Amino acid sequence: MKLLLYACLLALPMLAQKDFLTADEVDQVREMQEPNERLKLYVKFAKQRLALVEQLLSKEKAGRSAMIHEALDEYNRIIEAIDTVADDALRRKLDVALGNEAVADAEKELLAKLQQFKSQKTRDYSRYEDVLANAIENTEVSMDLAQQDLKERSTEVQAKDAREKKKAEEMMTPAELAEKKAEQKKQAETTTKRKAPTLKRKGEK
Repeated sequence: MKLLLYACLLALPMLAQKDFLTADEVDQVREMQEPNERLKLYVKFAKQRLALVEQLLSKEKAGRSAMIHEALDEYNRIIEAIDTVADDALRRKLDVALGNEAVADAEKELLAKLQQFKSQKTRDYSRYEDVLANAIENTEVSMDLAQQDLKERSTEVQAKDAREKKKAEEMMTPAELAEKKAEQKKQAETTTKRKAPTLKRKGEK
């Protein structure tokens, strides 16, 4: 009985963490491996969320504020995903110039639409005010990143990773740190010791 209760408690955070993409959208993202195209796909999803908000705001009806809040929350997480995809691509030294340009252009329009939602001040505005404010702020930050020079952004991403790595290592015990360094050394040696390709037949010197 205790084990069952413990399992249920562990499951609660997972149940609370609702997916921000539909099952079909998740499949589309998985199929779109190229980062520029994936960025454009996320832009499409972001536009769809704000189109839904616009539709909900066009007509007053019971319970719409909850749906507006949910759509804006999903929008926020999509914007965060856009920034993550771009940063991950830069870590892998991939060119995301085209995707970044599409993001920057789209986010100007998205920001204008969010500002329009804010200016409407509907009767149920207070119920989604905070998440709308977050959406405006996240879009402004993401747009600045998309407009940033890619080399400069790549350098900043690497510097951030280095800081986080150092911080994580500082929290390790001496034994954990020694184990990590030993594993890194082992991996480096394995890579170095890989046999170079040869045209010699077996047994030839």
